[in-house]
Amino acid sequence: MPSLKDMRGKAKEAGLMKLDKLIATRQRIPNCEIPIPIPELCARYEKLYTGAINDVMRELTLLDQNLPSDIMPLRDEMTVCGEAFTVKSAPNVMIEGEMTFRAQMLDEFKPNGVVVWDTSSDVEASLWGGVMTATAITKGIRGAVIAGGIRDTKQILEQNFPVFYRYRTSNGSLGRCMITHYQVPIKVGKVTVRPGDIIFGDIDGVLCIPREIAYDVLLRAEGIERNEVDIFSWVRQGDTISEIIDKGGYF
Repeated sequence: MPSLKDMRGKAKEAGLMKLDKLIATRQRIPNCEIPIPIPELCARYEKLYTGAINDVMRELTLLDQNLPSDIMPLRDEMTVCGEAFTVKSAPNVMIEGEMTFRAQMLDEFKPNGVVVWDTSSDVEASLWGGVMTATAITKGIRGAVIAGGIRDTKQILEQNFPVFYRYRTSNGSLGRCMITHYQVPIKVGKVTVRPGDIIFGDIDGVLCIPREIAYDVLLRAEGIERNEVDIFSWVRQGDTISEIIDKGGYF
């Protein structure tokens, strides 16, 4: 017969929350290799557009990969693709240690990255500006997606750096918000963005393509774009709707 101590121990163990599986799922960071070099992958994606890429992910039943629709490019012609470098900040009155942690984060910027910044729905501060842009360029970063505010807009435009954002303000971040994490999974709207996922943005918004399927999505989207060249030609030559559909077209 088990002792009272043994029974208490088992009851305590049974009462503990077992979170290992949840942590492994929620905090997973993909590390799979992509069959082609990242610069080539990015260059090929940047010849595409969000509509085709989004349609491919719909085929794969991934319906929530579009970041909130109010995150738009600073210039309409801005297009960017790269590996997600994630940042998390939150409104905060604290200042001490912020600049040290920010400098540490900037030191870890890597070539071919796209900074994706979860601001915890901040509506007051700017998280990106002219100096951050210059720093990112020297590190080989391809663009930034800020789910919040930017400033120094003229300086950003002069550097011709792709930035996607929600609003502009002259408010600086120091004393208004604080970076809490970087290179961890974040959630922007309905989209979970993990470090290393492929980020693509153009005039119609920003998509997150899970790293594990990024190459397959690229191939399928390139096929869709080739097919649409045919569809446009069939429309221009006066083919009927039914004829276009019979040949594999769509509307």
